[in-house]
Amino acid sequence: MKESNFSWTDPMNQPAQDIASLDLDAYLARIGYRGALAATREVLDALHTAHAYSIPFENLDILLGRPIRIDLASVQAKLVRARRGGYCFEQNTLFVAALRRIGFKVTTLIARVRFQRSELGPRTHMLSLVELPEGPFVADVGFGGAGLTQPIRLVEGESQAQAHDVAGLRREGPLWVLESRAREPWQDLYAFTLEEHFPVDYELANHYTSSHPSSLFVSNVVAALSSPEARLTLRNRQLGVLRGGHFERFELGDDELLDVLKTRFGLELPAGARLSCAGLDG
Repeated sequence: MKESNFSWTDPMNQPAQDIASLDLDAYLARIGYRGALAATREVLDALHTAHAYSIPFENLDILLGRPIRIDLASVQAKLVRARRGGYCFEQNTLFVAALRRIGFKVTTLIARVRFQRSELGPRTHMLSLVELPEGPFVADVGFGGAGLTQPIRLVEGESQAQAHDVAGLRREGPLWVLESRAREPWQDLYAFTLEEHFPVDYELANHYTSSHPSSLFVSNVVAALSSPEARLTLRNRQLGVLRGGHFERFELGDDELLDVLKTRFGLELPAGARLSCAGLDG
């Protein structure tokens, strides 16, 4: 039999290899966290909220014609050193690496997004499950908008307060469904199982999300950022502000759009750069 040149690496070893390259001090400075570093519920909550309040959800590189790379080195260069934002694969890759470096036991998962969808969608959202003495917690700093600002216990039917709304989980057979409620009735965000997923799975999903014509992120400007005072959401020229349970929507002009990206989301485009997408041109 001819000897194969194929070399297989156990994906379970990959996270340990990756997290050694994480500049934890730089990450903590990026999110403004100066507290304890221990694998506890209090530290998980504090890190999750600090990240959600500091690093915006955004897809601008796709609209600038740049590839979305989700290896840890690329994510650190973009989100930490360049002080940009990103979407789920970037955000949660960075967050999970920090958690593992601190000593948390984390399982990475993938979900089908249901938010603002009426049809079955592909598995294109990364999240994680963190094991604590109190039980498992869903952690996700990369959904944007109505996504989590704090981890929630993996338990069915328990409403858990977030910064500007309430989150909960329900079961649908083997599926867990994350749902959220602010001003409106409960709405599904995404559905997932507890099967572990690995970097190769996210590479495939990221390729679809960043390049397929039917992907939301290929043809729309999308950004979101929460703070203790308000939650900002941007889709093309529509800026939404949720503050104190009251929602306002503003229509932006071209010059206002770039200014809002800079002043409200901390995102400054390179000189001369132009966002190219159907959502702005239509």
